[in-house]
Amino acid sequence: MTAQVWIAGFVGIAAIIDDLARRRIANWIPCCAFIAGVVLQSVQNGWRGAGSALLGTATGAAVFLIFYLLGGMGGGDVKLMAGFGAVLGVKQLLEASLWTAGCGGVMALLVISAGYIRQLWKKRTSGAIEAAEGEGVHKGARRADSIPYAPAIAAGVWLSLVPKT
Repeated sequence: MTAQVWIAGFVGIAAIIDDLARRRIANWIPCCAFIAGVVLQSVQNGWRGAGSALLGTATGAAVFLIFYLLGGMGGGDVKLMAGFGAVLGVKQLLEASLWTAGCGGVMALLVISAGYIRQLWKKRTSGAIEAAEGEGVHKGARRADSIPYAPAIAAGVWLSLVPKT
């Protein structure tokens, strides 16, 4: 395994654990990815590698910043993709972004399906439609429709690192 794969594995696992546990991604995670990516790219390709890492970081942030500004993604997700941009470089980051979008879509379908099945089960087992209709997100509660996106980002990055035959 390459150093790039090790870095992506460590950062991805840390981000997934943090996002699932706290619904946040601690700043140290994308910072580690950024520093490791710049060092790795610089060692492998000199100044050109450092430039590639910085351009990958800017591209990773820009790609997800749009979704953040529209309210569909958290700031930690943007920083995580920026950190992965340093590790991957621009070309591979764009591929990882496409994989991430696909993985995120599959995750969203699974979450929506699970919620629908849960709602049907509650209606069927309780027999009280009013109870299911009265449920909702209360002030201060976690948004019911939000999905931790670090698993999709990590899966997309990992899939982009699979060797093409």
